Amino acid sequence: MQRRKFVHSIALGGIGIALAPIVKAGAPEKAIAVKPTSNIQDALNIPRTSLSMPGKFPGKVVKINHPDCFINGKPSNDIAYEMVKTSMQKLTEKENLNEAWLQFVDPKDIIGLKVNPIGGKLLSTSHAVTKAVIKQLTEAGIPKANIIIWDRRGEDLDNAEFTAENYPGIKIMSTEYKDAKGNLADENGKFYSENEVDKNQYFYVDVDGVYDKETMPYMTNGGKNSYFTKICTEKVTKIINIPIIKNAGASITVCMKNLAFGSITNTGRLHQAMWHETCAYACAFPPIRDKVVLNIADGLVSNFDGGPGADPQFIYHANTLVVGTDAVAVDRICYDIVLNKRIKEGVQQKEKEGARIFMDIAQKLNLGIADKANIKLEEINLNV
Repeated sequence: MQRRKFVHSIALGGIGIALAPIVKAGAPEKAIAVKPTSNIQDALNIPRTSLSMPGKFPGKVVKINHPDCFINGKPSNDIAYEMVKTSMQKLTEKENLNEAWLQFVDPKDIIGLKVNPIGGKLLSTSHAVTKAVIKQLTEAGIPKANIIIWDRRGEDLDNAEFTAENYPGIKIMSTEYKDAKGNLADENGKFYSENEVDKNQYFYVDVDGVYDKETMPYMTNGGKNSYFTKICTEKVTKIINIPIIKNAGASITVCMKNLAFGSITNTGRLHQAMWHETCAYACAFPPIRDKVVLNIADGLVSNFDGGPGADPQFIYHANTLVVGTDAVAVDRICYDIVLNKRIKEGVQQKEKEGARIFMDIAQKLNLGIADKANIKLEEINLNV
């Protein structure tokens, strides 16, 4: 594979890796019966906190729709603000918007906004929603200096225009980043990302990550450990998760996938045997479990096939946000959005067995509610 095409596939899907056999971008179609061992029990042995997932409102989800949220082909900042505002008021049952936000954060917090920029300008967390969140946080008394927009790869953030120029006063951070010369490693060959991961906090799986020299910079390390980024372990006290609603094969990549695969290194090895488990297991470790206070799934622009990359023929305006503290419950509602669209468009005729395994695993780990019968869904239609 040519380097440009290789790096492009990495940026879009995070899985253009030198493994044999080559893995698919989406979730595995079938569960693998015998799973490699992992250190998930270590995570479960660590006491939970009052902030731990599923957060303040387990099983409560707000889905807010606005059919006219695009103006001149772009998401409207004003309408996105109203959508976020209304969903926060409904979720918290607080009429005062500042009081709603202060249910989750306070001015002393360092708040990390976990966006998903791998789809570039076509299919990344929208600036309209991100700016609405920032504006409402600052209105609630959170200093801009205490807000960080972050993701795993700096080049993805740049490509999706999450830059200092577009977000004055807001820190932009990544685990992997390039220097002024465009290099991911210093003159001694050490990846800059090695300084940005916490070697004391890791997800172990008995699967070796073996990568070629082109892939390794995007994995940080090989071996059997996936290290958590210091952004999660050291630099933020709270995380607000703002993923895109999109498909990954017959499954989805929304809240949990955005958190899990975006927060650890050495992920290429996990896409085959441990895709579903990783989505759930990584979220059970304290750097994610105890810091994610809110999920705002961005479906202003969405896709129903070709994910997690950005294939224009499958991108459409879903005109919706799905909001909750319970990442598992939010994912369950987002799953139906994607599934119903896939069936409507003829991509599949019915739900495929095993597509929701990661949600069921997460529920067993007490990270949230996957059983739709136990989810309280509040749906609001604005401008109708």
